[in-house]
Order: sequence, then C-alpha cells, then structure tokens
Amino acid sequence: MPRSPGHGPDFEIRRQEIIDKAAALFAKKGYAATGIAEVSDVAGLGRGALYYYMGSKENLLVEIQDRVMSPLLASAHRIAALEDVDPVLRLRTLSQTLLENTLARLDHVWVYEHDYRNLRGANRIRLLDQRREFEEIVQTLLVAAMDDGSFRTLDPRLATLQFLNMHNHTYQWVKVDGAWDAQYLSSAYCTTLFRGLGVPGSRFDDIEDRMVEYLAKRQSAVPEPLPHSAMD
Repeated sequence: MPRSPGHGPDFEIRRQEIIDKAAALFAKKGYAATGIAEVSDVAGLGRGALYYYMGSKENLLVEIQDRVMSPLLASAHRIAALEDVDPVLRLRTLSQTLLENTLARLDHVWVYEHDYRNLRGANRIRLLDQRREFEEIVQTLLVAAMDDGSFRTLDPRLATLQFLNMHNHTYQWVKVDGAWDAQYLSSAYCTTLFRGLGVPGSRFDDIEDRMVEYLAKRQSAVPEPLPHSAMD
C-alpha cells in the first residue's frame, strides 16, 4: 500500500513495525482467527490509530504477501536475465535466493503460504498472478536446461512442481540460527534435483565451484533475517 501524501518517514517506519508485529501474530494464530483488537494490542495502538496507519486488516495481509513476493520476483527476473550464465547455474542461484528470502522472513512466508486465500477480489488476483509469474520463471529456466542438453526432456510443468515442492515447505521446519543455512540447503536440494533431471551421465560436479564464483561477484546482499517468533 503506497504511503499517503503528507506522511513523513516516521509514519512509514511505524507502519513497517506494525506489519512486522502483525506477521508474527498471524503466523501464530492464523489471519482469520486474529481480531483487529489483538493486532492493535501487539502494535501498542488503539483501533483508530491502527486504521490510520494501515486502513484495514486486509491491507496488513496484502503488505505481508507483498514483502514475500516483491523482492523474490525482482531477484528472479534479474537471475533469469543473466545471459552469460547457463540455465543450470541460474536455477541453482534462484534456489538459493528463494531460500534466503524464506529465512529472512519466516513469519511472513508462513502467513503467505497459509492465509493468501483470505485475500479478496483484486488483492487475491494480484497475488495469484505473482505466484504464476514466479512459477513461469522457474519453468522457463528448466526448459532452457532441457533445450541445451543439460536436463532430460520432461513435462515442464511436472519439473516445475518438483523444484517448487522441494523448496516451498522449508519454512515449516527451518531455523534461522540452525545448522543449515540457505547455501547449504540449496546445494543439497539442487544436487538431488539436478541428478534426477539430468541426462544420463550428467554429474554437475562443478556447479558448487561455479556458484561460489558467482556469489563472489553478486551485487545484491543476502537479506537480513527479521526477528522471528512464530515457531519459537
């Protein structure tokens, strides 16, 4: 939701704090089961003040969903456009980026996955369009890897679902301060995926060395994890 005219930086800072607190609360209780009074309490605001900052409870859900998808889509498009990087390495990069974003906003991803069905009308259509957009990027890279002979010729939709299903449930059990970071998980996931999707004899032994080289030149920073409370 864009900032209203005349509101200064302090207003926006407060809005972001409210969204963080709401994401943690929705992740614990569920969006539908959480009343606006509970959101007001955790945000330290009266109901009127909460509406002043956010407009509605659904706007909070929109903001949480957007915090998940907007940076992920921006990164995915940037990765897909790397003309000097082969499709397999781009898929490995996309995998790690997806997991980095998951670890950075665990509460938000929990709400994103569980509560998007509570969005209505244009808000729901926009989110579903964003999900399809990301899936299309994954599928395009998978097809490119098939076309260049790295992967076997497979049903593109099924291959896409394999990629997504391996990544999309990580938020349910991963720990920000756990032993497995995004790079480790992505390497493990992609080793399994690429060996399964690869043409007979393909090993992709150099993919991690090439990934290290790519990361050394990457300009975008790894997102810093937000304070997380939903699964404590």
